[in-house]
Amino acid sequence: MTAKTDRVRVVRSWEWARPERPARREVLAAVPEREEAKPPLLFVPGFGHGAWAFAEHWLGHAAGRGFPAYALSLRGHGGSEPAPEATLRSYTHDVTQVAASLPRQAVLVGHGAGARVVAHAMARYPVRAAVLVAPVLGGWATFGTALRRNPAGTVPAVFGAGLRLNRRQLFSRELPDADARRHLARLGRAGRRAQWQLLTGRAPEPAVGRPPVLVLGSPDDRVLPATALTRAARGYASAPLLFPGMGHDLMLDARWREPIDAILDWLDKDPAPTHG
Repeated sequence: MTAKTDRVRVVRSWEWARPERPARREVLAAVPEREEAKPPLLFVPGFGHGAWAFAEHWLGHAAGRGFPAYALSLRGHGGSEPAPEATLRSYTHDVTQVAASLPRQAVLVGHGAGARVVAHAMARYPVRAAVLVAPVLGGWATFGTALRRNPAGTVPAVFGAGLRLNRRQLFSRELPDADARRHLARLGRAGRRAQWQLLTGRAPEPAVGRPPVLVLGSPDDRVLPATALTRAARGYASAPLLFPGMGHDLMLDARWREPIDAILDWLDKDPAPTHG
């Protein structure tokens, strides 16, 4: 694939008529000391999280194994500019713009609701591969699970407030309380329109070029049930890779090395795109 082809973005005609507003985006990076010609990774955090969630452990670890690693804060999150009216389309625009700016065809790694954004971006940017980590792909089943397990934090989100997640949902008991409190204090909120679209919005369009997709998560995740992991993986003709005993935020939990090493091992095998 040529460099020009790697940077192709698929844009629909109605998007030309109503272009997305530009936004200042925070992108954190960790690059290997020596170039190894491995594909760049672009980490996309879920709602309420910023690039900091990956900078804590996964960025440096990926760079240490030879992968140029970047983490994006979606508009309204982390160090990106405020965007209370952001939509899923806005977030998808952020991901495709940053991915297209990287020197080589990127691997997109989306966590939580960021996996839904990555799924939309895959229809517009020809990824090398994609990884969906504890993917919250939306729909009323997801809402029902959140309502049962965290009613006080979920109900206000229906009426435009921020979705509030707690320690028990995000982390295992193995994570020290001081670390859990530090991470929880950094959580922000997604745009109210984006939150609503996560529940009611249309499903992502098919990915450009049918890239390989890895789905992973924990069967003990208290944000989404294990059946959601299986359903997400089946959508890409695969089975989920499971990490028992971990919370929803695998990249911040006590055993954070296990999932990122599994991702990098999978990429080191250079999974080939599916043709046909």
